[in-house]
Amino acid sequence: MSQTTKLKPERIPAHFHPEVEDLDLEIIKVLQQDARASYRDIARKLNVAVGTVQSRVKKMESNKIIKGFSVDLDYSKIGYTLTALIQLQAKGRHLKDVETKLAHFPHVCVVYDLTGDFDIAMVAKFVTSSALDNFIKEVLSMEFVERSVTSIVLNNVKENYNIPLA
Repeated sequence: MSQTTKLKPERIPAHFHPEVEDLDLEIIKVLQQDARASYRDIARKLNVAVGTVQSRVKKMESNKIIKGFSVDLDYSKIGYTLTALIQLQAKGRHLKDVETKLAHFPHVCVVYDLTGDFDIAMVAKFVTSSALDNFIKEVLSMEFVERSVTSIVLNNVKENYNIPLA
């Protein structure tokens, strides 16, 4: 049985993104559906010139609105069957240093700066539990890391960062 929600994508007020125009958002929507779409295909869908699409994509890339184009993998199908959610407490004035070091570990997918009981949350993926164990021990041995709590994902219900734009 398919569940739907009555919640609609939020309309982003223009003052939150003054450098992004409506056409830019339409281009982003097309790219969210198919990041391999050519400028010509996007232009045809949006009824604009190819050069317009190309210049707007390049501008969004230079403004870091579009950070890159990547492959959306099912990591479990290539062996990364363990996903860990790891929360850390770190010494306050060294928080940025710890986060920067964590961001360079190859298994780490995301690093978040938090409010609340923990300072940092990260998501990391592993092939084996021994690799996870070694990673946690290495993180706990880092200077300024005080405490960690690790949860293992049992079932991935949704993993997608493409929020639909209104």
